[in-house]
Amino acid sequence: MTVSLRGTYEVIDNKYQIFRLTGLLDAFSEPVFTSVMKQRIDAGPSTIILSLAQIDFVDSSGIGALVQIVKYSQNAGGTMQLVTNPRVTQTVKLVRLEKFLSLRSSIDEAVANLD
Repeated sequence: MTVSLRGTYEVIDNKYQIFRLTGLLDAFSEPVFTSVMKQRIDAGPSTIILSLAQIDFVDSSGIGALVQIVKYSQNAGGTMQLVTNPRVTQTVKLVRLEKFLSLRSSIDEAVANLD
C-alpha cells in the first residue's frame, strides 16, 4: 500500500475478505489505505476481517479511516471486524469505539462471529 503500511488480502469462499496489515496506520498511509479498502469492498465481498495484529501504531487519522471503512462496508451490505493487538486496542478504547469497530482478538474469533 505505502512504505509505512503493507498488507495482503484474500477472499474466502466468496463470502468475506481477510486483510493482514503491518506497519503504521497514520496520516501518511491513511489516504492510500482508505482508497484500497474501498476498491476491495466494491469488488466484493463487502464483509471484511481486518487484522491489525501486526500494526505498530495507529493515530487519529487511522482511527478515522477505520470508521469510514466500517460505514462503507455497511453501506455495501457487509460488516467489518477488526483483529487487534494490545496497542491498537488501547488506542481504540481511548476514543470509545471498541464496539463500533467490532474488536476481536484473533482471526478465528472474527470468522466465528460472522454468522
